[in-house]
Amino acid sequence: MNDSENQKKDLEDDDKQPLLSQPSLLSYKSLGFSNAIIIVYYAFCSSLMLVINKVAIHYIPAPTFILCIQLLASVLVVLLGHKAGWMVADKLDWEKTKIFVWVVVGFLGTLMANIKVLQNANVETFITFRSSTPLVLSLCDYIWLGRALPSVRSWICLVVLLVGSVGYVRVDADFRIDAYYWLLLWYLFFTFDTVYVKHMCDTVKMTNWGRVYYANLMASVPLLVLLPVLGEHNVVWALEWSLQGCVALALSCLLGVAMSHASYLLREAVSATLFTIVGIICKVVTVIINVMIWDKHASPAGIGFLLLCVFAGTFYEQAPKRSNIGVQHGASPQSPRPWLNIGSYGAYWQRRFQPNGREE
Repeated sequence: MNDSENQKKDLEDDDKQPLLSQPSLLSYKSLGFSNAIIIVYYAFCSSLMLVINKVAIHYIPAPTFILCIQLLASVLVVLLGHKAGWMVADKLDWEKTKIFVWVVVGFLGTLMANIKVLQNANVETFITFRSSTPLVLSLCDYIWLGRALPSVRSWICLVVLLVGSVGYVRVDADFRIDAYYWLLLWYLFFTFDTVYVKHMCDTVKMTNWGRVYYANLMASVPLLVLLPVLGEHNVVWALEWSLQGCVALALSCLLGVAMSHASYLLREAVSATLFTIVGIICKVVTVIINVMIWDKHASPAGIGFLLLCVFAGTFYEQAPKRSNIGVQHGASPQSPRPWLNIGSYGAYWQRRFQPNGREE
């Protein structure tokens, strides 16, 4: 049997794989036990972070200042942990710094656009639009990150996720947005950040604590410059500090370290699309809890639509990586559209994304 016949047989065998052959959030065996733990770790940090940040801003009405302290606290924890031998972090390197500039651009751009969107739209509207991002990221995974297209089941799950969000807004919440250009800007930054960071995790050899160190250190610099521009230094200076406020700030810093660590672990472990779906599910579950505890007028239909979102997200199958037939070991996966492939510019990109700045 020749090579072409073997390849054809392999493809036929792949088509006969059972429905749960690819990792989903419910299939922890195929997803991998360690990946399942990372997802739970990230979801736990994400949910608590939202609550603690609300409490911290209540006592310290200076969100940029709080974010700066959280970033600097993460940097300090990594430095002390590295010095004590508890963590392994990469030293500052010019080649890696140039790569992380774009990580910071994506992070801060998404953050600022997020704030502007929430100023011009309610939270439910924002969640609805965010629920459409996995559809776009599935194509980005295919074009740039070497993943196959999602299965029919996964496409259905992505559409149901969007339908559930739209249904909740139509039944129990007001759809409101006054500035669509901020939403478009957020969409562009969010997509770029998710795809670029995933590409960086796949191509740049670094420890996870090294990524936390680089990202938090470099993101803190522009925010520290922005503090006096926003006038938050006056708010902090005039603030009457309380024990509750200090405790809330300290807890937010502690969770900030865990959140950064969990985020980069999950980005490295799963596809960009699955990473986004986990984030959406965390937010939807938070909305469900808030609705059930605080909103006495929530209708059964509204809660049903939110549960539909969770159901769709948990049954989504992560698309597998495409097999690289004829590609040498260690080379970047090639896109079916060569002009859109990140690695198609040859040795230049290989040099840019190698830690030592040289071709392999």
